[in-house]
Amino acid sequence: MTATIKAAKLLRATLASVLGLATVAVATTAPAQVWRADSGHGTYSNPPLNADYPDPDIIRVGEDFYFASTTFLNTPGLVILHSKDLVNWDIASHVMPRLTGNPKYDLVDGGDYRHGVYAPSLRHHNGRFYIAVTPVGGKTRIYSAAKISGPWTMRELDREAFDPGLFIDTDGKAYIATSIGSNGTITLLSLNADLSAVVDAKVVHFNKGAEGSKLIRRGDWYYLFNAIPSRLGLTVSRARSLTGPWETRPQIDDTTGGHQGALVDLPGGGWYGFVMRDAGAVGRVTNISPVFWQDDWPVWGTPDAPGRVPATAAKPILGKPFKEPPSSDDFSGRALGRQWQWNHNPDDRRWSLTERPGFMRLKVTTSDGFWTARNTLVQKGQGPRSRGVAKLDLRGLAAGDECGLGTFGKYSSQLVVTRTADGLGAISARVIESTTQGPKTTPWGAARPIPLADLWLSVTMDFTTDKSALSYSLDGKTWTATQGDFPLAFDWRTGTFQGEQYGLFCYNPNGGDGRLDIDSFTLEKP
Repeated sequence: MTATIKAAKLLRATLASVLGLATVAVATTAPAQVWRADSGHGTYSNPPLNADYPDPDIIRVGEDFYFASTTFLNTPGLVILHSKDLVNWDIASHVMPRLTGNPKYDLVDGGDYRHGVYAPSLRHHNGRFYIAVTPVGGKTRIYSAAKISGPWTMRELDREAFDPGLFIDTDGKAYIATSIGSNGTITLLSLNADLSAVVDAKVVHFNKGAEGSKLIRRGDWYYLFNAIPSRLGLTVSRARSLTGPWETRPQIDDTTGGHQGALVDLPGGGWYGFVMRDAGAVGRVTNISPVFWQDDWPVWGTPDAPGRVPATAAKPILGKPFKEPPSSDDFSGRALGRQWQWNHNPDDRRWSLTERPGFMRLKVTTSDGFWTARNTLVQKGQGPRSRGVAKLDLRGLAAGDECGLGTFGKYSSQLVVTRTADGLGAISARVIESTTQGPKTTPWGAARPIPLADLWLSVTMDFTTDKSALSYSLDGKTWTATQGDFPLAFDWRTGTFQGEQYGLFCYNPNGGDGRLDIDSFTLEKP
């Protein structure tokens, strides 16, 4: 970062502090998504977002589309994106500022990895947004808000509805369809007028292996979509009544497009499908597909190429501007950028954007290892290839601090900087693998001395090979690479159940007053 840009950044941060601004609109580092689905010529490529946005539920309100997605143990939790054309998306809000209801959300007792918040269902009715979601091991919650940006209020139902599929019929009556894949019995829960309680429950269908229920209505037909994880497939059932009888047909699978999703209608008529697909270490991506109707059954794709989600297709709606979630950050605002989340709930006493304007300050948290260290700041890895570069100020490190940048997932490959007992700086690499026996740490080469000054760390993720690469620089120009490739992987059993993320961290087994000041994070094409 040049002296001129740095001065401008500090000026904006100072103005924000003096004027009490929540955010500063102008950024020195422009967003830099490495994948652009919109060709600019009336077509798009799948996926619209080449990152881990799983368990999608998409609705339309007027000319606006809203997309709710799983966030597991990341906070703020339960992300909602916005689009005008189903192709160009930006992050609109997060529903949960913090995760509540389980002390493990604060990363005690090993945390609650692979659990948390998943498979939300989003609807809009009579001027309000509603979201049904079931935290793992908890009861189903109904969140509601007048605006997508919140504030959201929450009411808890009296039971756990797995993968709740919220549906509000044309007469205003609300329901939840729920089923667990290990069984396949689909139960319809009837809700009261304000969606605060279950008033009836009835088994309406059996679909072996079904979960991820989603209900829509088209004319006189109801359509029930279900994921079949054992086959990585999607089925659709239809009936004239919500209570059945239902007739079920297979739709698509991961070889032809995906295995969990449903349909959304367009403002001018017509329908498009959204569907999740397992995509390797990047996680589970969401594809968008044209859909046509044949004898009142939806068919994914086009009449010329039915039964599959196209790799490229005509945009659903033309003429809308390009949009994307932010990714790079110079930390000049007073609020955390909406692309960032924390691993589990953060300790808000141990981080700051205001103590040193223009920097994200991570104060060390006390932990005997990375997997249980609080305040790891994360954002999604992006495919097909992406490079994250963090500029750090190491002058505040104390002896024993372990701070740095790396991947975060089933394999967490990291560059770690510390101050040694004799007051010198050192950098080393390691790989932490999450296993059924706990995290397993493998040092990668010998530690090297570095000055405790400015330092640039680089992590490159290549999701075409599921490998990553690490390097560092003392001046931001000349780079020293760590030898060899590091693994990337998605694992729902022992990993995070998420695609690999970028993670910035700072902890010390003995605690203390050390700190890491992060000047900037830049996402770019490698």
